[in-house]
Amino acid sequence: MGSPSPADQVSRRAQVLAGHLRGLQTSTEPSLSPSPCLQYSPPELASPPPDFNLSDMRKLMDGHNLQDRDWLFGLMIQSKLFNPRVAGGRVFVSPDYSQSMEQQREMTMKRIHYLLDCGVFQEWLTGRGPEVEMRKFALHEVIGMYDHSLAVKLGVHYFLWGGAIQFFGTKRHHDKWLRDTENYVIKGCFAMTELGHGSNVRGIETVTTYDSKTGEFVINSPCESAQKYWIGGAANHATHTIVFSQLNINGKSEGVHAFIAQIRDTDGNICPNVRVADCGHKIGLNGVDNGRIWFDNVRIPRENLLNSVADVSPDGQYLSAIKDPDQRFAAFLAPLTSGRVTIASSAVYSSKMSLAIAIRYSLTRRAFSLTPNQPEVLLLDYPSHQRRLLPLLAKTYAMSFAANYLKMIYVKRTPESNKTIHVVSSAFKAILTWHNMRTLQECREACGGQGLKTENRIGHMKGEYDVQSTFEGDNNVLMQQVSKALLAEYIAVQKRNRPFKGLGLEHLNKSCPDVPSQLTSSTLRSSQFQTDIFCLRERDLLIRFAAEISQLQAQGLSREYALLQSYQLAEDLGRAFSDRAILQTFLDAEAAVSSGPLKVNIGNFLL
Repeated sequence: MGSPSPADQVSRRAQVLAGHLRGLQTSTEPSLSPSPCLQYSPPELASPPPDFNLSDMRKLMDGHNLQDRDWLFGLMIQSKLFNPRVAGGRVFVSPDYSQSMEQQREMTMKRIHYLLDCGVFQEWLTGRGPEVEMRKFALHEVIGMYDHSLAVKLGVHYFLWGGAIQFFGTKRHHDKWLRDTENYVIKGCFAMTELGHGSNVRGIETVTTYDSKTGEFVINSPCESAQKYWIGGAANHATHTIVFSQLNINGKSEGVHAFIAQIRDTDGNICPNVRVADCGHKIGLNGVDNGRIWFDNVRIPRENLLNSVADVSPDGQYLSAIKDPDQRFAAFLAPLTSGRVTIASSAVYSSKMSLAIAIRYSLTRRAFSLTPNQPEVLLLDYPSHQRRLLPLLAKTYAMSFAANYLKMIYVKRTPESNKTIHVVSSAFKAILTWHNMRTLQECREACGGQGLKTENRIGHMKGEYDVQSTFEGDNNVLMQQVSKALLAEYIAVQKRNRPFKGLGLEHLNKSCPDVPSQLTSSTLRSSQFQTDIFCLRERDLLIRFAAEISQLQAQGLSREYALLQSYQLAEDLGRAFSDRAILQTFLDAEAAVSSGPLKVNIGNFLL
């Protein structure tokens, strides 16, 4: 018998997984019994295909731009820069993680220039419309599957630096900077985080003043804690940066604003009055040159203030249509939304890769026999191993739909939907990255000693993706932001005596769902029951959270201190909101699938 094709092997794995998922739903079957797994002898054995179309499943999971994704995969396997190797009749690509930090950074730049020459980044900044943005998301996801360092380096340049110019800038900035940024003539970075301030952006200490005599802004780092820290691209390659700084006009602080400053010339020399240092070796992402930046009264043209939110006239008058400082500050955080969207999506793909590796391993590795002289049992035939991996697989399916939903509402955003996008992106970024780290750890352990090999990738991915829990917003802080938004909505509804509208809270307009006293198997598997209990959990936590804050304030505590005291309820509420929203995206995705085998298999994960 000839060797099965890669598609046949994928089909066999899908068939076995479906059988195990069905087995998890019953308790009458023996814990271990003969199954197709026990006769599996890879790679010679070809099994019948699953009862659903694999292409349809991939289309459902990836959601969009499949041809663009395959095109980019093809570009990678054609270039030696991506280390292609053939194994089992298939081409694999992965970075060489045995390289030094300096070598990894050099390879990251070479890969960027190769992809640039191939036209991968075309219209990433100069294009407009949802289709262009969804293509950009798809290609960035493929890049992240290959190497997180490469994806982060590009994310800083295109999504943060480029996104800041798009969102904060006006036509003069778009015309001057976007095309050169897209073509990588200018290499940008994003200087928001400081040594002394990360999540608390309001508290950053860099100060910018205006000199009306010369028509220039003057940027200064007044103390060591004001140094810009962890700035991706700053250590070696960036020529320009977006500087987030307190703007001081005529002795009055107008809050945080964004400026364009050059930090290197075209030959790579550091500009006058700018100091740069390397953050050094990290537990992951060593292909990204994170750096520190100090500004010693650096002068920039008045036009380098990104002025879509506020401006300064030539004679030094502060101008803004947004009079409320809190609303102005919120407007300056817009680029972080796109960053959270890409982080949430990349976390899902990391989970998918680690599960694919661990589950494939469990379909080949055997351990212990049930009886003498019998074949050893495959790992995935053990109920304990199934319980370790398959619930994580099911949750990853759900989170894949959630990430696709997040991308869709982001590219179709309107001024009215910005609040919803901020809350949902904050929630999903936290939940999906936490899930990814848990999944990576479980999959690493499920591979036993093989999981320690760099070639296995999972162990290395733990170091690469750990940063997602804290950058672009610490997850615990994001959960509190979500809960504060829900609390504000709850209080507004109570005060104005109006129904809930938005953020998926409409279920609170209905009576409290009843939970049957007798829970049968069919009840537990009912999507309506699942929706009810997730909504009930969110309702209960929101009411309790609001009551606790009110009680603490009645005792004389400020609202801010009351929120700090209620941190546990706040995090629980944020998780409940996220879980309910993710469940809804799963149900919506399942409902959109026509009746047939694919719908049944998706339903297996939901149950």
